[in-house]
Amino acid sequence: MVELKDFSRCEQPNWCLGCGDFGILAGMKKALSELTIGPHNTVLVSGVGCFAKLPYWTKAYGFVGLHGRGLPIAQGIKLANPKLTVIAFGGDGDGYGEGGNHFIHACRRNLNICYFVHNNEVFGLTTGQYSPTSEKGRKSKSSPLGTLEKPLNPLVLAISSGATFVARAYAGDLTQLVNIMKQAIQHTQQGKGFAVMDILQPCVSFGKNYEHYQKRVYYLGKEHDATNKIKALEKALECESGEKLACGVFLVNSNTSVI
Repeated sequence: MVELKDFSRCEQPNWCLGCGDFGILAGMKKALSELTIGPHNTVLVSGVGCFAKLPYWTKAYGFVGLHGRGLPIAQGIKLANPKLTVIAFGGDGDGYGEGGNHFIHACRRNLNICYFVHNNEVFGLTTGQYSPTSEKGRKSKSSPLGTLEKPLNPLVLAISSGATFVARAYAGDLTQLVNIMKQAIQHTQQGKGFAVMDILQPCVSFGKNYEHYQKRVYYLGKEHDATNKIKALEKALECESGEKLACGVFLVNSNTSVI
């Protein structure tokens, strides 16, 4: 039997009070314990950013690598021991910026690992520079006149690059976060391939607050056909034309061969 306390350490996280990382850490521990996956069968891999400290505060095997390089490390671990449950963590800067090329090819390669990306639309660790998912026109230390680029759409990129499980969750809703995390982990355990979760999270110090997301987040209903790639892309594109932010499982495809 696996209990939530089995993943707890005596050290306390030093994230800013109210950071969305707390919700993601709690959700990950709860998802693993409910799936009865023990710490000795779990490896957590991260890169650089506020999120990257998560393996420090989880009683499981962990590896903290270089900026944007968590995915190749996670893939190597999975290839070395396929029996392990391997979860890589990224940030919107770490995973979609510095690690963008690794992200695309991890989707193509489709190994049985999870990729949980903490997306707060800002470089929080370095105090507020704009990231690949920041809205156009955002003013920051690195863009005093406002950003020129449109934000990256990670779900569209994941779907079009070949990931077989693509979802979005919200760090402020623990129940739904755990539910979607469990589905992602089970997808990899069943040998169905790469599972990507873009997790919306507030950055209370330099980014958007909980109210911003709570006004916009809604969940895909039963009418959404997650086996239909075109429908998945249409829903993933929705956030580009309005204020709504759909959460849930956008795509599940178990027919793709896995290395």
